[in-house]
Amino acid sequence: MTSFNTIGLIGKPDAPDANQCLKSVLTFLQHRGCRVLLEKNTAKQLTDNSCDVADLAGIGEQADLAIVVGGDGSMLGAARELSKYNVSVVGVNRGNLGFLTDIDPEDVEPQLEQIFQGNYKTEQRFLIEAKVKRNGQCVGEASAVNEAVLHPGKVARMIEFEVYIDDNFVYSQRSDGLIIATPTGSTAYSLSGGGPILTPNLDALSMVPMFPHTLSARPIVIDASSTICLLVVEHNKEGLQVSCDGQTSLAVEAGDRIYISKSPNTLSLIHPINHSYFKVLRNKLGWGSKLF
Repeated sequence: MTSFNTIGLIGKPDAPDANQCLKSVLTFLQHRGCRVLLEKNTAKQLTDNSCDVADLAGIGEQADLAIVVGGDGSMLGAARELSKYNVSVVGVNRGNLGFLTDIDPEDVEPQLEQIFQGNYKTEQRFLIEAKVKRNGQCVGEASAVNEAVLHPGKVARMIEFEVYIDDNFVYSQRSDGLIIATPTGSTAYSLSGGGPILTPNLDALSMVPMFPHTLSARPIVIDASSTICLLVVEHNKEGLQVSCDGQTSLAVEAGDRIYISKSPNTLSLIHPINHSYFKVLRNKLGWGSKLF
């Protein structure tokens, strides 16, 4: 059982439903005598002045546990920074799908009480990092929990690129782009693009073409220890991007090479003791339940 004494509290900006839930979580933590670190943007939404305020790096350096109140987008933004530190993260769902934020806001205090009593599950999720190299020099880099996506920016148009895995040529492709997803991200943008669902324990990545200009193009699952290189061919137009989790974008030019590999950082997720990944899939995706 891990003792949680210093708690980072992170909320979804300007969300009334999340604010009410934040206040409930804050009251719960204060009643337990915890030291609470309010994320600086979250602190602006709350009138309580008794808590310390910190940015995500400060929470990562000081907290034993970070609680994110919001949707998966809020969790992704926090997770990319908190994965650099040895801090566990748990999410309270105030968004839509909630694949990463699995505490029910209608039952938040009893579920948190169970976690503080040591009745929880822990799970490690790996991240990926994307680097854009131009003439051999790195001109941009970012990490992702869900996916890195090569795409043509704001205008939907065909782009052309070559794909290499561990320096082995795989194929050249003309498409709207390519999604490279972790198991965590396999239920996000990749799923919408027709990619496979990868269970979180798999050490694998999926590569999903976006509207490819050939019927033979199919998603492929590869070892997560591989290094993927995307070579953007010279005659592509300007305005290409690599987006990480749909929140961070790197500018790409014709002739650039994009390298995508597993990050050394991992996200330590905490789940309620009764958490089931397949139950989450059934609930979120509308799969059928048992017949008998």
